[in-house]
Parts: sequence; structure tokens; C-alpha cells
Amino acid sequence: MRANAFFLSLCLLSIPIASQAAETAIYGLNENVEIPEFGLEIAAKLDTGAQTASLSARDIERFKKDGKTWVRFYLGLDSEHSHPIERPLVRISKIKRRAGDFDPEEEKTYTARPVIELDVCMGQVRRTIEVNLTDRSAFQYPILIGSDALTRFGALVDPSRTYIAGKPGCINESDADE
Repeated sequence: MRANAFFLSLCLLSIPIASQAAETAIYGLNENVEIPEFGLEIAAKLDTGAQTASLSARDIERFKKDGKTWVRFYLGLDSEHSHPIERPLVRISKIKRRAGDFDPEEEKTYTARPVIELDVCMGQVRRTIEVNLTDRSAFQYPILIGSDALTRFGALVDPSRTYIAGKPGCINESDADE
């Protein structure tokens, strides 16, 4: 009888672990992501060492709209993205600068970046994530997905693999209503 109670307790304790594993998806170091609002599919770098996600943007400016602060920017992908995008400002993020990225005599060891919210689709999962805006034109990937966003996706990253989630395939809310 005692053995049955022990086995039952062990089974009950493993339920949260099993359900948590079912919600976890494995992604590679690089994945294709879709930003449905922009009708855009781009390659992303998944970086567990970065806290926030970053999107390549240029000509970033803050302005007031209906008494609230908004951000206007252009996607920093190529000259094809020549129309401005406007989004509400969520917050200002302080991004730590690398040692070779600032003058030691300068006291400021961080860069302030505007943060907006975007819906992003990776694999079959769509999440709203916070994204800071910065010029990433010197980098290979126009979007970096950091640990905060990876947590929202329930992601485990296998750095030995790439593009394992496949083509983004999230269903738009309007498609689901039909």
C-alpha cells in the first residue's frame, strides 16, 4: 500500500514538469520570423545573452500624439522600406555598451533606445514582444531575439542548429474568423 502511495505521489509531482515540457519549443541559433504588421519575413538571431529584442531601424524620432509619446522610424533593412512606421513608445531601454564601444572618459556606459511592442511569429507561435529600435545595418541579422522574448515564446535554443522551426506559419486573427 505504501509503495502505491509513493508511486502516485511521484506521478502527481511529475505532471507540472510534463506540461511545462509540452509548452517548450526548440529553436536554432537562427530562425526565420514574420512580423505580420509589416508583411515581412526576415532572418533573426536568437541570443540568450541579450535581454531585449532589437530591430534594425533608422531615422528614429519621438513625437507626441494624443498626449502620449510615440516613435516614428523606418525599417533599416533596405531602401525598399521607405515609408515611416509609427508606434506608441512603451519605454526607454538602457542597453549596456561593450568596453570597445565607448570612450572610457565618458561616464555613460549605456545607450538609451526606444522600445515598442510588435507581434512576431516564429515557427507556429505568435507572441507580442518588446523590441528596441537601433541601427543594425552593420550586423548580419536585422532582428535579434533576446531572452525576454525567448521566454515569451517558451523557447529553448540549440546553438548547434539553425532554422529548425521552419517557415513562420501563424494564423492571423482575421484568417481564424473566416
